[in-house]
Amino acid sequence: DGVEKELQALLAAHPHHVEPELICVQREFPTDLGPVDLLCRDANGGAVAVEIKRVGEIAGVEQLTRYLERMEKDPLLRPVRGVLAAQVIKPQARVLAESRGIRVAEVDLRRLRGEEDPELRLFDL
Repeated sequence: DGVEKELQALLAAHPHHVEPELICVQREFPTDLGPVDLLCRDANGGAVAVEIKRVGEIAGVEQLTRYLERMEKDPLLRPVRGVLAAQVIKPQARVLAESRGIRVAEVDLRRLRGEEDPELRLFDL
C-alpha cells in the first residue's frame, strides 16, 4: 500500500533507522519468489534483507523467511540476515521472528519524514 511504499523509500534513504551503520544496496531486490524490499549491508559487510510492512504480522515473517531461504543459495550473499521493519510489530510476529533469528525493528514514520515530535515541544502553539 501507499504507506509501505513511503516507508520503503524513506528507509532506503535512511537505513540507520532500521539498524545503526546499515547501508542500502538495492530496493526491490529480486528473488525467484518475489522482491525483498531492501537489500542492505551491515557494518561488517554482511547481507541484510529488510522486509517492510505497515503492521508486522506473522504473514510478513513467513514472507521474509521464504526470501531468506532463497537468498541463502546465492554465494555472493550468504550468510543473509533478516529484519522485519514496521510501524508496529504484533507480539506473535515478534515471537516467531525471533525464534527464526529474524530481527524486528519498529520505525516511526513521522521521524522518518523529519516531522517534529509534538511530545518534545515545550509550549503548544
